[in-house]
Amino acid sequence: MVITYLTYKQVDKKKWDACIDNASNGLIYGYSFYLDSMAKNWDALVLNDYEAVLPLTWNKKYAIYYLYQPPFTACLGIFGNKLNAETVAAFLKAIPSKFSYWDIYFNPGNFFELKEFTLYERMNYVLPLNYSYENIYTRYRDNIKRNIKKSEKLNFIINKNIAVAEVILLAEEQAKKINAVAIKDFDQFKTLYQLLYKKEKATTYGVYTKERQLLAAAVFLFSHNRAYYILVGNHPDGKTLGASHAIINVFIKDHAGQNIILDFEGSDIKSLAFFYSSFGAVEEKYSAIKLNRLPAPLKWFKK
Repeated sequence: MVITYLTYKQVDKKKWDACIDNASNGLIYGYSFYLDSMAKNWDALVLNDYEAVLPLTWNKKYAIYYLYQPPFTACLGIFGNKLNAETVAAFLKAIPSKFSYWDIYFNPGNFFELKEFTLYERMNYVLPLNYSYENIYTRYRDNIKRNIKKSEKLNFIINKNIAVAEVILLAEEQAKKINAVAIKDFDQFKTLYQLLYKKEKATTYGVYTKERQLLAAAVFLFSHNRAYYILVGNHPDGKTLGASHAIINVFIKDHAGQNIILDFEGSDIKSLAFFYSSFGAVEEKYSAIKLNRLPAPLKWFKK
């Protein structure tokens, strides 16, 4: 097992993307174009001849190099086949010591208990769509069904492939209240979306009133037999009118019977977990790590 550290310029992107393509735990976030779009910087660890890979998404502040989780990137970690705890541990040991602080999320294929590293558990929710819509609908909780019926009575208009700028505008308004995502990150995501849309790997949905007011909108990305519910915007007026329920329901109806998993990208937040599970989504556990090797004077800042 030879694990090599490569700087960004040393990465063979053709081999890298082939590894993500063929990995049993491959996800859209691992592709080089995705990392190029959303990570401030990234280097890599590569097993042998790209048999498995670990993107190292990093930034630098006050001469301190640290690993962080880029926006719109639910999880990364090691991508490959036949991964086990030994392989995951070997990759973590190979991370260069210059990265003195880690706060990163691993994909579900890396969910192992490790002796030398302390991982903590995070939760995702996924919904297999390879059943008929009628079958999936029977598993909705009653509150979901009520909200869908409410949206139908209000005669909302649901459009597909609306301008991504509309979705972003709605999402930005929410982000301003919690300062979760920077405006420049939305701009980067817009460019990424346009790239994937041209490849027919992305779509948008929007729910409008008869007066053409956008109440809820969402971006879905596609790869590895997954549809990622990745960017969501909700107008305050739409939260109690079933607008977001309507988007998810129509997406499920459009893709039911296909070999696709709807990936809700979370959540550890109880209210969102309940919302996603109300559509019949089930838990998908993954792991994360925080590791602090900062010099003593700085260490307490990141506890």
